[in-house]
Amino acid sequence: MTQGAGQEPVVRTATLRDFRVPPYARTPVPPQAPGAVPPPTPPPHAPEPTAPAQPPAPHTVVPPSHPLTPPAPPATEPPHPGNAAVGDEPPEGYTPTERDLPVINRGDTVKIQAIPEARPDSGEGRGPLYVVGDVHGYLDELVAALAAQGLIDGDGNWAAGDARLWFLGDFTDRGPDGIGVIDLVMRLSAEAAAAGGYCKALMGNHELLLIGAKRFSDTPVNSGAGTATFQAAWLLNGGQKSDMDRLQDVHLQWMSRLDAVVEEDGHLLMHSDTTAYLDYGSTIEDVNDTITAILTRNDADECWDLFRKLTKRFAFRDEGGADAVRELLSTYGGQRIVHGHSPIPYLLGEVGTEDGEDGSGPVVNGPHVYADGLAIAMDGGVTMAGKLLVVQLPLHG
Repeated sequence: MTQGAGQEPVVRTATLRDFRVPPYARTPVPPQAPGAVPPPTPPPHAPEPTAPAQPPAPHTVVPPSHPLTPPAPPATEPPHPGNAAVGDEPPEGYTPTERDLPVINRGDTVKIQAIPEARPDSGEGRGPLYVVGDVHGYLDELVAALAAQGLIDGDGNWAAGDARLWFLGDFTDRGPDGIGVIDLVMRLSAEAAAAGGYCKALMGNHELLLIGAKRFSDTPVNSGAGTATFQAAWLLNGGQKSDMDRLQDVHLQWMSRLDAVVEEDGHLLMHSDTTAYLDYGSTIEDVNDTITAILTRNDADECWDLFRKLTKRFAFRDEGGADAVRELLSTYGGQRIVHGHSPIPYLLGEVGTEDGEDGSGPVVNGPHVYADGLAIAMDGGVTMAGKLLVVQLPLHG
């Protein structure tokens, strides 16, 4: 990517395939005395730490100046039939809790004083691997969950050294501070890379929804049930005006370049529990490149079709679910799928009341392992007073 005239050098991280780290997210390198032992070498593709400019106030964002360069359109492939959700239904029907979901009263933000415990190495010369389920704007709950695992310190800074952290998507909507969540993840990406680890993120359907609402607003798109708009779908599915007001170009660029599927230590990580990823390529690289190209072309109907497909769910549940998992694993690799998207209470059929009149939410003790042990669900249902899950892989027992 060509730098703009007069711009300072682009700072790269291993967090994303190609994005600019805003100045407030850069991490300084402490000076070393002569003869001091240098810090550990970061893993391949990690950036060299760069001294930052003076950080601006919270939520201040420095947008990049260049749009993405459109690649050639990919070949069209026939849709994959193996999903439980009906793909041609209006998008507002993709989740059983469409509107007016309760917002947990956050109160004043409390700094979590965490004392990180020693974390075992993965056995392959890399740090331990962690995954985070759907956050949906619940920044305080995320901070508490990361601190409880020793991944951040009491000031919210990366404290996990060479640990590897993957977010499974859906950072915004429904909860009170989606942009704050994105800002935190972007900052931790830079801090983790400087420490020899990494913090990365996947594309969720709510990232696609927010991108579409910002880019296309009320532009009509062709849905399977008639005409729809991204703006209407975003509002119906928990879109927060405060997030849209604070959404900047740097956030859009960051979300647009997120990968959709990755494989780590035998775990195939993806956001949605659907086989629709097969429509976009026969390799992980093909899927990610195809989805990035769709977002780059900026065609409303094409983006809507991508959003619609990645809202499908429950492909791994019930009869034939294990076979759907095996098809994805045989195509993309890995021994287990780890996903978000479908809240565990929905998968178990134990959805609590939305208004919380009974004084309790669904009980979620941890990830849900199902489909003959081949799938792990990570959305603990934080939007319904469940639990925001941050766990270390592999799971045992």
